Amino acid sequence: MKKLHDWNNVDIIIRNALIEDIGPGDVTSLAMQVELQAEAKIVSKQNGILGGVEVAKRVFELYDKNLNIEIFKQDGDKLKSGDVILSIKGEGRSILTSERTALNIIGRMSGIATMTAAFVEKTKGTKCRILDTRKTMPNLRILDKYAVTCGGGYNHRYALYDMILIKENHIRWAGGLEKALEAALEYAKSRNLDIEIEVTDLDEYKKAIQYPVKMIMLDHFTLDDLRAAVSIDHGKILLEASGDVNLNTISDIAETGIDVVSVGALTHSVINFDFSLLFHEL
Repeated sequence: MKKLHDWNNVDIIIRNALIEDIGPGDVTSLAMQVELQAEAKIVSKQNGILGGVEVAKRVFELYDKNLNIEIFKQDGDKLKSGDVILSIKGEGRSILTSERTALNIIGRMSGIATMTAAFVEKTKGTKCRILDTRKTMPNLRILDKYAVTCGGGYNHRYALYDMILIKENHIRWAGGLEKALEAALEYAKSRNLDIEIEVTDLDEYKKAIQYPVKMIMLDHFTLDDLRAAVSIDHGKILLEASGDVNLNTISDIAETGIDVVSVGALTHSVINFDFSLLFHEL
């Protein structure tokens, strides 16, 4: 599992989320005109995999630096219903005002981690790894992709700038597969960029393996065609399966001998993980 390193970016996400939810003030808490010290616990309401506990902790810290927060579970841990994830002590108004932002973030991230773990489980006994895609929530990519690693998956390219990925439309635009690859290889020569190309049939695949690319994406290949592609000598080129991947199909795809499978659903079809915050006066 990767670590979250870019906390400056994460802090920006959190601050914007707090501004979005609170605006000029939490009028409900302000209306109560109550000042008291309280304790709250975030509790899992289902079984799954935890993702984003440090981010949830950071939400409370950024809203009120005087809150005392203790973490009981770590990212990547298996959760069962009733598990306490973290506790918060301090000004009750601060806890109530920032709780929804924290729960929204940890709920999405744990949902991604839990779904990823389900795909990873289906590939056990094979060499296949599960990859994410760029189909993330805008402005939340750093959190979405980190959550995938919490579930045992791996990150594909982060964005458009860190890897050349030639897709079908690029090939048409360039005037053919060979022209697209030659242009990409020339551009990447002095820029230390890896290259991947998407192919749609075995004929394109046989052309692509003649070039020194890092990876070839086999888009919507049948299981028989995946097996055929794997059986052809492709050197050190990694083979990626993509398209129509779900929990019912992933085991058969993995058993073809494919290296990696990319799954957009990990981040574009998130089922939010259910947490609750239990609050009481000290």
